[in-house]
Amino acid sequence: AVVSTQSTGQKKKRKDLFSRFDPNGNGVLSLAEVDKAMRDVLAIDDLFDAKPAIMRAFQIAKACTKSKRSDGVGDDYIEFREFRFFLLSLRQYFEYWVAFDRTDTDDDKRISLEEFVAAKDMIETWVGSIGDLEGEFAKIDANGGGVILFDEFCDWAIKKSLDLEDDDN
Repeated sequence: AVVSTQSTGQKKKRKDLFSRFDPNGNGVLSLAEVDKAMRDVLAIDDLFDAKPAIMRAFQIAKACTKSKRSDGVGDDYIEFREFRFFLLSLRQYFEYWVAFDRTDTDDDKRISLEEFVAAKDMIETWVGSIGDLEGEFAKIDANGGGVILFDEFCDWAIKKSLDLEDDDN
C-alpha cells in the first residue's frame, strides 16, 4: 500500500521508508544500502535472497530519471523521486523471480529446455497458451547459450504480461 498511489499519506510513508533505507542520510540509495535494507528494514528473507530481482529493479529505477543533484552522483543511485518506481519495479521483478525460480527446478539459476518443457502447464497459467515450446524457448534464449537466464526470462515475461496466479493475495 505504500506505493500504490501518490497520495500525501503514502508519500510520507515512502519518505519514512526511504530514510530507513538511507542510514547515512545522504539522500541517495546505493545498491548496497538497498540490499541491506531488504534484510534489515523490510525483513523479508525471500526478497533478500532474490538478488537478481533486486539488482534489476535497482538498475531500472536509478535510470528512470536524470538526476538534478549538483554533486554528479545521483545517476548512479536511487533518489527519493525514483524510490516509488523502485518499489513498484521490485514488486514486479520479484514476481518474475518467483516464476523463474519455480521453473528452475534444479536451482542452478538458469532454465534448461527440459525444465521449460516440464513446466508447460504452470507457465501457460501465467502467460497463456504456448504452441511451440522449443521455438518459444529459443526466442527467450536471446544469447543462444542453450539456457534461459533471469534477464532473458524478464524480457520475455514483460512481453507476455506474465502474471502469477497466486501473487495477489
